[in-house]
Formats: sequence, C-alpha cells, structure tokens
Amino acid sequence: MGRLEGKVAVVTGANSGIGLATAKRFVREGARLFVTGRRQPELDAAVREIGGKTTGVSGDVSNLADLDRLYDVVRHEAGFIDVLFANAGGGGFSPLGEITEEHYDHTFDTNVKGTLFTVQKALPLLRDGASVILTGSTAAVTGVPAFSVYSASKAAIRSFARSWILDLAPRRIRVNVLAPGATSTPGWHALAASEEQDLEMQRLTIAATPLGRLGDPDEIAGAALFLASDESSFVNGSELFVDGGSAQI
Repeated sequence: MGRLEGKVAVVTGANSGIGLATAKRFVREGARLFVTGRRQPELDAAVREIGGKTTGVSGDVSNLADLDRLYDVVRHEAGFIDVLFANAGGGGFSPLGEITEEHYDHTFDTNVKGTLFTVQKALPLLRDGASVILTGSTAAVTGVPAFSVYSASKAAIRSFARSWILDLAPRRIRVNVLAPGATSTPGWHALAASEEQDLEMQRLTIAATPLGRLGDPDEIAGAALFLASDESSFVNGSELFVDGGSAQI
C-alpha cells in the first residue's frame, strides 16, 4: 500500500514545478487528488501528466470565490480532506526604492492572503488529524537583495504555522512549513530577465549552496510526502528546510 492510500489530498499551484512534482508523488502513493492552477490549458496538461484519480479545478488562490468553487468540488466528489498542500505562490525582484504598490499587493495577495484563505476555507472539510503543509522559503530567514517583499510574505507563512497549530490543536491537525531552497523550476528561472541573468543567478546560487547545485522539484516533493504521511505524525509547527544547506550557513 502507498503511504497516502485512501487519503484525499489538495495541492494548490500544481501546474508546474514543486506543486506538479508533489502532485505526482501523492498520486503514486495512492491519494485521491484535487489540484489547482490559474491557467486552464496548463492545468489540463498537468492533470494528464499526474494521472491517477486527479481532478483539476482552475482558479486563483487570492480570489475567494475561486477557493469556494474548489472546495465545492472537493465536497461533492470526496467529502473530506486528509492532506492540504497550500503551495501556490510567487514573487519577483524589486529593490527598496523601486517597490510599487502593485508589486506589493500581487505578492501578498497570492502568498499571504491566498495561503490564509486556502487553509481557512478548507477547515470544514479537513478531517481531525489532517496534515496541512505550507510552502515557505529560505528567503524568509536570509537576506536577498531586491527580494524583500517576497521574503516578508514567506516570513508571514512561518508565523501562520506557529499560531495555527494552537488554533487547531483540539482537532489534532498538524501544520508544517516546507522551505525549499533554490529549485530548478520554471518559476525560479523566470525570476531572471534574460538568459544571461539566469546563468549568473545559477552561478551565484550554486556557489552559496554547500551541496553545490540547485534542487530538483522531485526532491522537494519527497519532503512534502513525508509531511503529508503518517510518518510525520509527531511533527507539528516545524519548518523543514530542503535547501542543500544554503540557509544553514
């Protein structure tokens, strides 16, 4: 039997990268899966790639009506949730002095508001003893030039977990933060404005990572599977770094 056999899981932001890799892992381990993404064609392609018992529901996590529609589908087709991976998020570079209101709003609406309401609106469906995983970042604990808005949004995610384990203690729902380091995903490479900048970003990141390379999305997915499964049944409120050591030095 798979480690998630008989369990219902929801993964937001599953069109590509870490979300897609994790969705594939969850299905291989027996989960009945619901995935979201903002772009319908990419979501449809992801659902085909994930396979198994997977339902895609398009939507933006910062749009509360889209979240309601997601959970209506989950309620109708499954009735409950055992694992919630609030993964959808993103950001971009903007140095202090050039940060716009639009940049701030977009980052915090997706990463902070989106995560908050992804979890809060799931509460009626979450079974007692469920596992909630929030995608954080090493940027929340390290300084990164021109990345302060994104970093602050991910620091908020860490704070959510500490408080929510107390709010949800009567229901024994675990909340943990998965903090990836630099991972070779379309979203990470898209931070660069050019191919030259991408190569330079890779060079600098690899030099600052003790393992000397970028992470692979499937490596992050393995850690997500651990937090989703009963193997982590006494892990609660933690921040699990999957970063090749970059935030530890």
